[in-house]
Amino acid sequence: MKIIGTVHDTETKKSIADVLVSVRDENIETVTDKDGNFTISVPDGVLILHFSKEGYQSKLYTLGRGKIQKINIELKNRTTHVEEVVIRSQKRKYRNKDNPAVALIRKVIENKGKNRFSSNQSVSFEEYEKIQFSLSNKYEKLLNNRLVKKYPFLKENIDTTKISGKAILPLYMEEMLSDNFHKFSPDKSKKTIKGEKKVTLSEDFFDNAGIGTYLKHIYQKIDIYDNNINLLTNQFLSPIAESAPTFYKFYIRDTVEVRDDKMINLSFVPRNKSDFLFSGNLLVSLDGSYAVQSVEMRINKNTNVNWVKEMDISQDFEKNENGKYQLIKSKISADFGLSKSSDGGIYGERTLTYKNYTVDKPFDSSVFSEDRTEVDGLAKVQDSMFWEKNRHENITDSEKKVYANIDKLQNTKSFKRTMNIVTLLFAGYLKASDYFEIGPFNTFYGFNPVEGFRLRFGGRTTQHFSKNIYLESYAAYGFKDERWKYYFGGTYSFSGKNRFTFPSKGINVSYQQDTKIPGQELQFIQEDNFLLSFKRGVNDKWLYNSIYRLEYYHEFLNHISYKIGYKNWKQMAAGGLVFSDDTTGTNISDVTTSEIYTEFRWAPHEEFYQGKLYRLPLPNRHPVFTVRAAMGMNNFLKGDHNYKKINVNIYKRFYLSQLGFSDVVIEGGYLFGKVPYPLLDIHRANQTYSYQLQSYNLMNFLEFVSDHYASIQYEHTFNGFIFNKIPLLKKLKFREYISFKMLYGGLRDENTPTGNQNGIMKFPTDEYGQTTTYSLEKEPYMEGSVGIGNIFKFFRVDLVRRFSYLDNPNVSKSGIRVRFKFDF
Repeated sequence: MKIIGTVHDTETKKSIADVLVSVRDENIETVTDKDGNFTISVPDGVLILHFSKEGYQSKLYTLGRGKIQKINIELKNRTTHVEEVVIRSQKRKYRNKDNPAVALIRKVIENKGKNRFSSNQSVSFEEYEKIQFSLSNKYEKLLNNRLVKKYPFLKENIDTTKISGKAILPLYMEEMLSDNFHKFSPDKSKKTIKGEKKVTLSEDFFDNAGIGTYLKHIYQKIDIYDNNINLLTNQFLSPIAESAPTFYKFYIRDTVEVRDDKMINLSFVPRNKSDFLFSGNLLVSLDGSYAVQSVEMRINKNTNVNWVKEMDISQDFEKNENGKYQLIKSKISADFGLSKSSDGGIYGERTLTYKNYTVDKPFDSSVFSEDRTEVDGLAKVQDSMFWEKNRHENITDSEKKVYANIDKLQNTKSFKRTMNIVTLLFAGYLKASDYFEIGPFNTFYGFNPVEGFRLRFGGRTTQHFSKNIYLESYAAYGFKDERWKYYFGGTYSFSGKNRFTFPSKGINVSYQQDTKIPGQELQFIQEDNFLLSFKRGVNDKWLYNSIYRLEYYHEFLNHISYKIGYKNWKQMAAGGLVFSDDTTGTNISDVTTSEIYTEFRWAPHEEFYQGKLYRLPLPNRHPVFTVRAAMGMNNFLKGDHNYKKINVNIYKRFYLSQLGFSDVVIEGGYLFGKVPYPLLDIHRANQTYSYQLQSYNLMNFLEFVSDHYASIQYEHTFNGFIFNKIPLLKKLKFREYISFKMLYGGLRDENTPTGNQNGIMKFPTDEYGQTTTYSLEKEPYMEGSVGIGNIFKFFRVDLVRRFSYLDNPNVSKSGIRVRFKFDF
């Protein structure tokens, strides 16, 4: 479509030179000549031209449908003629009362429900999604980048049109075209992917599914009508939230006309620039609906977020046949860097466009009969003709080249060597061959009171060895106890993919002979990590374990999963720990259990970063339910005890808008049967100097045991809400944490050593014969903490205080704990 036109001044009628004429997000632009004339060609489907020049009010113009159009545009000069200047000694304060901008935004808020799809409606549409990740820098510096200089063919991929004053080098690109169906009552949705194209990174170093999931988690879909917007793992308050007038300042800028509808341009800024808020502009319809026609907003530079130099969000809406505005485009772009003043960084962008809306047309019931997302058999093999025809918007030449150039880059030997080093530094594994890698290196050296100096060596197979079979093994030796420890495990996947590719299904088989601290349960970290060798207080009660395990696991697309397994576990006392009968004092050589167990887990809408051989959950607002049950069998494969166990755990994150978020864990368990204390619930303790979320950080190892218990753990992250209000502290961008943990439990008489029951194992004692393991009959165990996080962007320091059982021997009433934490 060809557009020919002239631009004049509204008042003087003189032509205006050097006016920028552009199409938003299409990299199509021109400027008027000395006579105000211009010519521009735009793709079919483009509806709006943008006119801007310094000193003039910008203007949006809605195009017609002809192939060639001639238009005349008038721009209004921003110059204001002042007849009289009055100087006042006192500035006029911003107020909500009698403020027309606030009155307007309250109208927008009041009518939000009318401008969204209602609960009794259904809608379908076609969605096009594009995600891009690139290196960014000034053009000259990007040309001198080590990667570009080493691989000159990447120069042709540099794009100078995305960011003003900067260039980007695309390294990752993903496109998706899908048909979507949504029914609001009951809430059901279905996505059918018709086309999917992405840069395929080497599986030796990257997990493609994990990268895509993590990028979408950072650039989550935005609904401006929601009160809160999840972004960068944080929650920002929408400018049209119910509480927006409390946190934002609003100003009416001007009135514009879009598609024959009058709109008010309403700008907004945070009252506190460090809070999780936006700055930007809203176009609000004056047709009585008070609907949002478009929004452009950005994260304020002083907002308490890490690594983000700039982040911009824009959304455009179009009036449908029912007179309501429906979303037609949403774009999030961000420039990341080590500091906000640095030139170099990473540029990321996610664009979503929508077409072919149908509203209130009934769906066939079969639409929702299968999984929420399905992939057409041809989706991943669609050719270039398909994408040229079906993309909602054109992509740049550099974006088109990224697929081939990155594939070429990954096949170079020098790049593979570099990635091997990066994998060693960040994952702790070193590639020994195509089939095996050595690690993790942070476990190769350690020390403890039982083993003394400990050396370990191990590794695991890669996906080149087999996509169905995964093997892992290690051997370790303690120079004090002079004993070998070892582990060998294998997984066979029935899904034809590796163990961690969702949804997974397979069998695990393993045997382990090693040491363990009773009551130490760690998440996402090896127990023999070198840094965990440093512990406080007395730490001499250990176990030698010999464990055989056979387990079947099965995950479903709806995020329901279960496990069924068998475990044969032989425990022998080590260090200062002694197994002895409470009545006779006779030493007991070991405790052996033979048990079957099962676990049921439901994590609706769960998101996680899925690596090659690990999986890390990405918290969201949905709860996670886990139920575990086990049954011990006496006289079966050397099992010594009959018992039954059940445990229930519920985790939920609550987002509280500007106040941050709270994590709540509720847990309870019950054991049926008479068992020695190593088979009771030994509550999670922590004697390291690291702060552990799921453990009791001032409880000693093996300090408390129960055969029935209930607990609640609460932690709140303020995200700087308090410190942002303190002038001297807000520049440091610290974040505040508080936590409280309470555990209540007990022991039935049959499991309590009293000296008059046969077969009851005596509780552990210290070197003076004083008991060091207790039940929780007296009162709940309680501890709390206050913490400061985001120190140097990585560290959190907590002051932890213990509130009960303060007279127990060798306990710490308070302490300082440190946690390494990467956050945006």
